[in-house]
Amino acid sequence: MGTTLTNQNSIAEEIKSRLRSGNACYHSEQNLSSSKLLSKNLKIRIYRTIILPVVLYGCETWSLTFQEERKLRVFENMVLRRIFGPRRDVITGEWRRLHNEELNDLYSSPNNVRVIKSRMRWAGHVAHMGEERGVYSLAGETGGKETTGET
Repeated sequence: MGTTLTNQNSIAEEIKSRLRSGNACYHSEQNLSSSKLLSKNLKIRIYRTIILPVVLYGCETWSLTFQEERKLRVFENMVLRRIFGPRRDVITGEWRRLHNEELNDLYSSPNNVRVIKSRMRWAGHVAHMGEERGVYSLAGETGGKETTGET
């Protein structure tokens, strides 16, 4: 999957590349997102396990500007609108797109910008740790030395 580096240390090109890859992945499984046969929960799980890792690959080193955060939110809202579909307006009876606030209420997981910021925070903690200490992920795997419990 690779990461794009520039001499100005700008991540704008990397984010564009990640969003293009995520868009290609989204369009390849677009039939699943709009299928009436799959539940919304299953569609969200497909998004979180197939599309989101493609977009967030290497995001531990990104420091986002407001414009980059906006691009990532727009992409995520596009996918979520496809998953949740349109809503019928109670007053007029017409179909309409979901507003961003409605998408946030329906999608209980943290948005992709919040995920990136939490990964950056974790990477910062790891960077400040000494060599003698092992690093543990949420799954309990070690990234440093193994600890056996014996002293």
